[in-house]
Amino acid sequence: MRIISYFFLLVIVLFGMTFATLNSESVTINYYVGQSTLPLSLLLVLGFAFGCLVGMIVGFWLVIKAKVINYRLKQRLGLAEREIENLRAIPLKDKV
Repeated sequence: MRIISYFFLLVIVLFGMTFATLNSESVTINYYVGQSTLPLSLLLVLGFAFGCLVGMIVGFWLVIKAKVINYRLKQRLGLAEREIENLRAIPLKDKV
Protein backbone atom coordinates (compact mmCIF):
# COMPACT_ATOMS: atom_id res chain seq x y z
CA MET A 1 0.00 0.00 0.00
CA ARG A 2 2.85 2.36 0.80
CA ILE A 3 4.37 1.77 -2.65
CA ILE A 4 1.10 2.74 -4.32
CA SER A 5 0.88 5.99 -2.34
CA TYR A 6 4.51 6.83 -3.23
CA PHE A 7 3.72 6.11 -6.88
CA PHE A 8 0.72 8.46 -6.82
CA LEU A 9 2.82 11.12 -5.10
CA LEU A 10 5.48 10.76 -7.79
CA VAL A 11 2.84 11.05 -10.53
CA ILE A 12 1.43 14.21 -8.94
CA VAL A 13 4.90 15.77 -8.60
CA LEU A 14 5.73 14.93 -12.23
CA PHE A 15 2.39 16.32 -13.36
CA GLY A 16 3.07 19.51 -11.41
CA MET A 17 6.55 19.89 -12.88
CA THR A 18 5.32 19.45 -16.45
CA PHE A 19 2.43 21.84 -15.76
CA ALA A 20 4.87 24.46 -14.47
CA THR A 21 7.14 24.13 -17.49
CA LEU A 22 4.24 24.32 -19.96
CA ASN A 23 2.82 27.43 -18.24
CA SER A 24 5.96 29.40 -17.47
CA GLU A 25 4.82 32.62 -19.17
CA SER A 26 4.61 35.65 -16.93
CA VAL A 27 1.32 37.40 -16.38
CA THR A 28 0.69 40.80 -14.86
CA ILE A 29 -1.84 41.04 -12.06
CA ASN A 30 -3.35 44.50 -11.56
CA TYR A 31 -4.48 45.33 -8.03
CA TYR A 32 -6.33 48.46 -7.03
CA VAL A 33 -3.14 50.00 -5.63
CA GLY A 34 -0.45 48.34 -7.74
CA GLN A 35 0.54 45.44 -9.93
CA SER A 36 2.84 42.44 -9.87
CA THR A 37 4.15 39.91 -12.36
CA LEU A 38 3.98 36.17 -11.62
CA PRO A 39 4.40 33.01 -13.67
CA LEU A 40 1.06 31.66 -14.83
CA SER A 41 1.60 28.28 -13.18
CA LEU A 42 2.30 29.90 -9.80
CA LEU A 43 -0.79 32.06 -10.13
CA LEU A 44 -2.96 29.03 -10.90
CA VAL A 45 -1.51 27.04 -8.00
CA LEU A 46 -2.05 29.98 -5.62
CA GLY A 47 -5.65 30.32 -6.81
CA PHE A 48 -6.23 26.60 -6.32
CA ALA A 49 -4.64 26.70 -2.84
CA PHE A 50 -6.77 29.70 -1.87
CA GLY A 51 -9.91 27.89 -3.03
CA CYS A 52 -8.94 24.80 -1.03
CA LEU A 53 -8.34 26.93 2.06
CA VAL A 54 -11.71 28.65 1.75
CA GLY A 55 -13.39 25.28 1.22
CA MET A 56 -11.73 23.82 4.31
CA ILE A 57 -12.75 26.82 6.43
CA VAL A 58 -16.37 26.54 5.27
CA GLY A 59 -16.30 22.77 5.83
CA PHE A 60 -14.84 23.23 9.31
CA TRP A 61 -17.57 25.75 10.12
CA LEU A 62 -20.29 23.33 8.98
CA VAL A 63 -18.80 20.47 11.01
CA ILE A 64 -18.64 22.61 14.16
CA LYS A 65 -22.23 23.75 13.59
CA ALA A 66 -23.39 20.14 13.19
CA LYS A 67 -21.52 19.10 16.35
CA VAL A 68 -23.20 21.88 18.36
CA ILE A 69 -26.63 20.84 17.09
CA ASN A 70 -25.82 17.19 17.88
CA TYR A 71 -24.73 18.14 21.42
CA ARG A 72 -27.96 20.05 22.02
CA LEU A 73 -30.05 17.15 20.72
CA LYS A 74 -28.20 14.72 23.00
CA GLN A 75 -28.93 16.99 25.94
CA ARG A 76 -32.64 17.07 25.06
CA LEU A 77 -32.67 13.29 24.58
CA GLY A 78 -31.08 12.75 28.00
CA LEU A 79 -33.66 15.01 29.61
CA ALA A 80 -36.51 13.18 27.86
CA GLU A 81 -35.14 9.76 28.89
CA ARG A 82 -34.83 10.88 32.53
CA GLU A 83 -38.40 12.18 32.44
CA ILE A 84 -39.66 8.88 31.02
CA GLU A 85 -37.84 6.93 33.73
CA ASN A 86 -39.36 9.17 36.40
CA LEU A 87 -42.83 8.69 34.94
CA ARG A 88 -42.37 4.92 34.88
CA ALA A 89 -41.39 4.96 38.54
CA ILE A 90 -44.61 6.66 39.62
CA PRO A 91 -47.16 4.05 40.81
CA LEU A 92 -50.52 3.95 39.08
CA LYS A 93 -53.56 4.93 41.10
CA ASP A 94 -56.83 3.05 40.64
CA LYS A 95 -60.13 4.86 40.75
CA VAL A 96 -62.47 3.34 43.27
